[in-house]
Amino acid sequence: MPASLTTTFTHRLLRGVAASLLALALAGCSTTKDRMTTGSVPKLTKPVEEMDATELRSATDRLGQAYEKNPRDPVTGVSYANLLRMNGRDAQALAVMQQVAISNPADRNVLAAYGKAQAAAGQFQQALDTIGRAQTPDRPDWKLISAEGAILDQMGRASDARQRYRDALDIQPNEPSILSNLGMSYVLTGDLRTAETYLRSAAGQPSADSRVRQNLALVVGLQGRFPEAEQIARRELSPQQADANVAYLRGMLSQQNSWQKLAAKDKTPGAADASNTN
Repeated sequence: MPASLTTTFTHRLLRGVAASLLALALAGCSTTKDRMTTGSVPKLTKPVEEMDATELRSATDRLGQAYEKNPRDPVTGVSYANLLRMNGRDAQALAVMQQVAISNPADRNVLAAYGKAQAAAGQFQQALDTIGRAQTPDRPDWKLISAEGAILDQMGRASDARQRYRDALDIQPNEPSILSNLGMSYVLTGDLRTAETYLRSAAGQPSADSRVRQNLALVVGLQGRFPEAEQIARRELSPQQADANVAYLRGMLSQQNSWQKLAAKDKTPGAADASNTN
């Protein structure tokens, strides 16, 4: 493969991994199902992580109708924005959170969700500033600290990102979402062995969810062990969800003959940072 094409592919692959990392970290900050607690907000029939595309769209539509009736309500607004982001509608989620933040400028949960929406829309520095305002020094929130790490990874600041993950682990030891984020941080710089170590630790925690295991499957697959990756990807999922995840893995890996070769090229001076440039 010509060097220019290799660089382009590696750039796209790492951008995709970075997006996966950010999505997991931000979802961990404040999940929609945690906020389905008031009578004014439609309740979900199952956890968001277990929904297929049709169910996710339906839930988003129902939350959208509730938001239109009361756009200033922070619970409705945050829940709706979270679902919009999970549907890939990042610009709309950001617009929703801008309006909710105007109506609730001192609400910590709103600020956190606003920062997540900014990060998903690529406004990384603004997201760091907003999440920083949501944090309280006397009672730091490990979820927000981990989200800061994910944003820093997107900015190409791997060392700073990993320090934030370790700060979060000091508060919440062995938390699988943090361990997963730390592992995926090493994927972004091509260190797949270290990444797998952290991801296996994350997947082995009792509270690990399917997203953590899908990240482990991706890293195993990137090292050429696709049968093992497929086995991991199919655990605890319906056949339809498993097939979709396996198809995603195949798509990520089908355009390259050897991740090791591409990673070696990425380890040339400055290459890792270039792959994370937005």
